[in-house]
Amino acid sequence: MKTETQAIHALNAAKNATGDVTMPISLSTTFLRAEDGGYPGGHMYSRVSNPNRSALESVLSALEFGDDSCAFSSGNTAGMAVFQALDPGSHIICPDDMYWGLKKQLQVLFAQTLTFDFIDLTDLEAVASYIKSNTAMVWAETPSNPLLKLTDITALAGICKKHQLKLVVDSTFASPILQNPILLGADITMHSSTKYLGGHSDVLGGSLTTAKKDAFWEKIKTVQQVGGAVPSPFDCFLLVRSIKTLAYRMNGHCNNALKLAQFLHAHPKIEDVFYPGLPHHPQHELAKNQMKDFGGMLSILVKDGEEAAKRLVNTVKLFTQATSLGGVESLIEHRASVEGPDTKTPRNLVRISVGLEHIDDLIADLNAAL
Repeated sequence: MKTETQAIHALNAAKNATGDVTMPISLSTTFLRAEDGGYPGGHMYSRVSNPNRSALESVLSALEFGDDSCAFSSGNTAGMAVFQALDPGSHIICPDDMYWGLKKQLQVLFAQTLTFDFIDLTDLEAVASYIKSNTAMVWAETPSNPLLKLTDITALAGICKKHQLKLVVDSTFASPILQNPILLGADITMHSSTKYLGGHSDVLGGSLTTAKKDAFWEKIKTVQQVGGAVPSPFDCFLLVRSIKTLAYRMNGHCNNALKLAQFLHAHPKIEDVFYPGLPHHPQHELAKNQMKDFGGMLSILVKDGEEAAKRLVNTVKLFTQATSLGGVESLIEHRASVEGPDTKTPRNLVRISVGLEHIDDLIADLNAAL
């Protein structure tokens, strides 16, 4: 089945006595045991598994071409599960512009148990030079947040396989519609499902999908089930519902983002536009080969500096100044002020999540504000 069909039919329909076409929400926290002590319904306790979570995980596995998936209560808990599954003393190679929430997680919560280096993953020679005897994993993020840098997943996977390292790819900006890291050689794909998978800014979640069920994956599943940072049945229901329209929403996001990026690139008050769909982007050719389209996220550098960037986000009318991305509504944000004093994000950078409003209205709003 094609992606659009998988999103709608990958084990979403409940074959039950009432014949529900849409899977109902199962709120039960515990499930009936048989006389022999088994669980004839396939579920024991909702922290371990639940019909709605199982449906969500099945859909994610199908869309990412993986062997299994784990759903979590947020993107950060999904990332944390990977870090918790590593042996103490392990070393991780991470991108220098890693999503600040996960970078902070490593620096604050795992500083005593793991070591890590933040480097430019577009420089593959640098990656090889940072591999140590205790290196266990390379964490990639492509496209990256907020600089929209791309990492060559296939080339990076080759390095990881040569040195027997796990490759985990945060593919949140791309969604399963635009990019499938497992098909390019990654071991695990991560998403903040709060973003494009949910798509309506009304559910918090995260996910991991593995290429194969191995010993490391079993550690991650143990973290999920014993740690218990799992999404509620209602959250899972909302995500399964939203994924059914994911392909069509992504098409709209991509179309709008490209037109907006082209407009901003030509605007005299914009210093630069970071969007992989523009020919001047350093990894434009890689984006054409690695992704099916260029995504709905872009960042801009405002010519007159930080104060002009802050004025812009406070002057627009249709764009909402708010953190997050991937919803149907367009969001705009001065990113450095969110990330704090140690941020490496340029002070005049504005990140834009391009929504599904009419592109003429979005262009007119930004044009007036500029």
